[in-house]
Amino acid sequence: MRAVVHDRYGKPDVLQLADVERPVPNEDEILVKIHASSVTRTDCGLRSAKPFISRFVTGLRRPKRRILGMEFAGEVEAVGAGVREFHAGDRVFGVKGFGANAQFVCVRETAPVAHMPAGMTFEEAAAVSDGVCMALPCLRKREAQIGKGRRVLVYGASGSVGTAAVQLLKHFEADVTAVCNAKNVELVRSLGADEVIDYEQSDFTKNGKTYDVIVDAVGKHSFRRCRRSLRPGGIYVTTDLGFMWHAPLLMMLTRWIGDKRSTIGVARYRKEDVELVKKLIEAGEYRAVIDRRYPLEEVVEATRYVETGQKTGNVVLVVAQPGDQT
Repeated sequence: MRAVVHDRYGKPDVLQLADVERPVPNEDEILVKIHASSVTRTDCGLRSAKPFISRFVTGLRRPKRRILGMEFAGEVEAVGAGVREFHAGDRVFGVKGFGANAQFVCVRETAPVAHMPAGMTFEEAAAVSDGVCMALPCLRKREAQIGKGRRVLVYGASGSVGTAAVQLLKHFEADVTAVCNAKNVELVRSLGADEVIDYEQSDFTKNGKTYDVIVDAVGKHSFRRCRRSLRPGGIYVTTDLGFMWHAPLLMMLTRWIGDKRSTIGVARYRKEDVELVKKLIEAGEYRAVIDRRYPLEEVVEATRYVETGQKTGNVVLVVAQPGDQT
């Protein structure tokens, strides 16, 4: 099968298309013929080995796993003897740590994978799981108490995590203020944001308004700059470790000092979260946001675009189309 591989860390150019052995499902796994995948910010970090500490998981000198790719959507090609939930021919989508930038991938039945929502395309289904699984831990922080009437600001509301956070917050009946650039104001408003601030025209930290929760979906702001915009007892949630990895230390300090908290939203890839987004899509409460689509062969160009930090929503890789020969 064809797959995108990397045998060393570095710039996007280390990625190349190669023929590799097709995986065989274990007893508790399904083999998925992938029709669409994606390139995420996490994929870029794993490929570049930044921050360096990630190498203690991915391989100190070179990558332990050659094939990147987290999100996928496709058809079940075969199932292991112990699988009961899925059958050959089922349309499925989900997320896993590695291996989705390929024509086939094996996934455990209990992994974050579910049947695709009715009427959804493979490309759309490949562009929802990662953002949701990264946004939900930010919103489920005990101190955040997300619910009806809670005032929440999402900074970076037009990215993968941001577009997911806005839609999930509306499902949880929060009052949502979204911050993005001018070109995405109408898009973010269409996702349900009650108020949208163009950061090129206005600085939310200086408008005098305060919020119960501020979610930094792109890791480009800071607790120091946002704290005056938090209400007493408010919480700032970031998706990044911060400059010199200061975010974990700040999280511990604000636990004991002051009445405003800083914390980190750590991605958790859970089956129930993929099933939740499936239900929301079928109920018309959630939709995929896709910026660009690239064929698998153009993964280097897709990755370069993701690394500009200017993508809106998600960047999808088209791996195969229904009816393609395997």
